[in-house]
Amino acid sequence: MATVFEQRKYVLSNHYEQLISRPNLPLTLSNGVFQRYEHPILTAAHTPLFWRYDFNPDTNPYFMERMGINAVFNPGAIEIDGRYLLAVRVEGVDRKSFFAIAESSSPTEGFRFWDYPIVMPECDQPDINIYDMRLCKHEDGYIYGLFCTERKDPNAPSGDLSSAVAACGIARTTDLKEWERLDDLITPSPQQRNVVLHPEFINGQYAFYTRPQDGFISTGSGGGIGWGLAKNIEHAVIEKEIIIDERQYHTIKEVKNGQGPAPIRTPEGWLHIAHGVRNTAAGLRYVLYSFLTDLHEPWRIIYAPGGYLLAPEDEERVGDVSNVVFCNGVIARDNGEVYIYYASSDTKIHVATTSIKKLLDYVKNTPQDALRSFACVEQRNSFIQRNLSYLHNNQ
Repeated sequence: MATVFEQRKYVLSNHYEQLISRPNLPLTLSNGVFQRYEHPILTAAHTPLFWRYDFNPDTNPYFMERMGINAVFNPGAIEIDGRYLLAVRVEGVDRKSFFAIAESSSPTEGFRFWDYPIVMPECDQPDINIYDMRLCKHEDGYIYGLFCTERKDPNAPSGDLSSAVAACGIARTTDLKEWERLDDLITPSPQQRNVVLHPEFINGQYAFYTRPQDGFISTGSGGGIGWGLAKNIEHAVIEKEIIIDERQYHTIKEVKNGQGPAPIRTPEGWLHIAHGVRNTAAGLRYVLYSFLTDLHEPWRIIYAPGGYLLAPEDEERVGDVSNVVFCNGVIARDNGEVYIYYASSDTKIHVATTSIKKLLDYVKNTPQDALRSFACVEQRNSFIQRNLSYLHNNQ
C-alpha cells in the first residue's frame, strides 16, 4: 500500500505536468489590436515542486509544502536562438521576491522554470527586496537587467517598518545564468522605480527611462516618465533628468506612470508600452498604454493615443493587488510578431499577441485624449458621423 508521501507526490506531480503541457488557445473575440489567450502562462503552481516540497520521505512523510510560493508576476522577456525566456518575479510566502528564468519553445505556452533561481549578487548595501526586472539586449553586446532594489529607509522614525527607499539595480549577463552586479543608478531623484535602459547609445552615452518620485509610494511633485543620459554603465550617474511623458489630471495616468519594457525600434519610431495609474473608490487601477517616439530623438513623443491599450478584465482583476495589469516584458520578433507579457493583479502572468504593423496603426490612428468631456463628445460624434456617412454611401 502506498504511503501518504507517495500518494501525494504522485497526484501533485501528475497535476503539475498536466498544467505545464496544457494548450493555450487564443480567445475568440479581440479588439483587433491584440489577442488575449485562454489561460495565464505562469502561476505560482507552475513553479517546480522541488522548489516547494521536501522530496525526502524521512524528513517529510506527509509530503508537505515547506517553502511556499505566493505569486509569479512582472517578467522581463527576451528571445534567444528561438527560445522564449522570461525573467520572472517570484514571491515566496515570506513576501521576499527573487528572479527566476522560465523558458519555452513557444511564446504562448509550455513555460518551464530552470532548476535554480537567479543568484543576484548583492551590493555593499544589501537589498532587502528586488523585483520587476527589465531585460534589454544593448548594442554594446551585453544583456542588461534593470530592476527595483528596495531597502528600509534609514531615516524612518523608530517603529516605522513600512518606509523604504527604492533605487534602480543594474546587472549584466551574456547567458542569463551568471550575472555581474554593477552600481545602482544615481539620479537627482530621491526615489526611482521602473527604470528602463534604452537599447542603443545616444550621443555615445547610455540612455535611461526613469520614474522619479518624492516618496516610496507617493510620487509627490515627481512622477512621469523621465529621460537621462549616463557616461558609463558600471557607475551610472544621470546628472540631468527631464520628464518626457507627464502625469495628467483625470486621465489613466493621473497618479503614476512609468515605462514598461525597453521600447521597440520600428522604421517609424520607437514603440513604447507603459503603465498608467489612476485612483478609484476601490483603490489604484493600473492599465497599459502605448505611444511612439522619434527614431532619432527617442525622448520626443510623436504619437500618443488617448486612453489605455490593455486593462484588467474578468479573472485578471482579482489577486493580491486587484484591478492591476503591469508589463515589463515584450518580445518583438524579426518577422513583425509582438508578444506582450503582462501580469494581472500581482499574481500571475499572461500573454497578448499583436504585430508591429498593428501597433503602429494603433498609435498613429487612435485619437489623442481630448481631456474634457465636451471635447470628447465632439470627437466621438465626428467619428460616428464619418462612419454613418461611409455606411450610407456604401450600402
